[in-house]
Amino acid sequence: MPKRGKKYLESAKLVDRTKLYDVAEAMELVTKTPTTKFDSTVELAVRLGVDPRHADQQVRGTTVLPHGTGKSVRVLVLAKGDKVKEAEAAGADYAGGEELVEKIQQENWFEFDVMIATPDMMGVVGKIGRVLGPKGLMPNPKSGTVTFDVQKAVEETKAGKVEYRVDKAAIINVAIGKVSFGTEKLTDNFNSIMQAIIKAKPAAAKGRYLKSVTLATTMGPGIKVNGQKLAE
Repeated sequence: MPKRGKKYLESAKLVDRTKLYDVAEAMELVTKTPTTKFDSTVELAVRLGVDPRHADQQVRGTTVLPHGTGKSVRVLVLAKGDKVKEAEAAGADYAGGEELVEKIQQENWFEFDVMIATPDMMGVVGKIGRVLGPKGLMPNPKSGTVTFDVQKAVEETKAGKVEYRVDKAAIINVAIGKVSFGTEKLTDNFNSIMQAIIKAKPAAAKGRYLKSVTLATTMGPGIKVNGQKLAE
């Protein structure tokens, strides 16, 4: 068992580990339990009653958080012709074609957080798939990052679009904002992502869908939320 710091132990005293909190109570607690000097990120972990080994039980999608994530997102767009200008006008940090792919290949350059590509650029993007994949940067139609509607993709990403995806342990981990947002904005963001996850329930999933819902700040104690009330 790892040794916990003094701040963590003090924060943990505020949380009843045996209790399932209502959303309002959980949000109050999560803003009182950060253990860092910086503005902590609020993380959501949802364990689902699905078997991710089966293709028909995958849960993946995107949603735009009403108040964003509190993080400045650097967007790179790979496109051709007028689509490059469209990307720049929409606020992309970097926009171009094969020259950017070469820069990534030759210089190991990754000064961006999200890559968006038009479908006609995916053949080029495939050349660097091996380095993009492990970093979670590979554009994908399911996440809305392979599209000809470059303007919409850039604007939504900048506005706070987040991707949620179930992992091998059937858990979705996603950031829903910063402690400084306060309870009202965090609740709005929480409700937005939870509605998206519930809506994305696969038809093949049987039994209880929301196994557990937990909120925590960066390096803070976990706060269990009553998932059954959310699913009703």
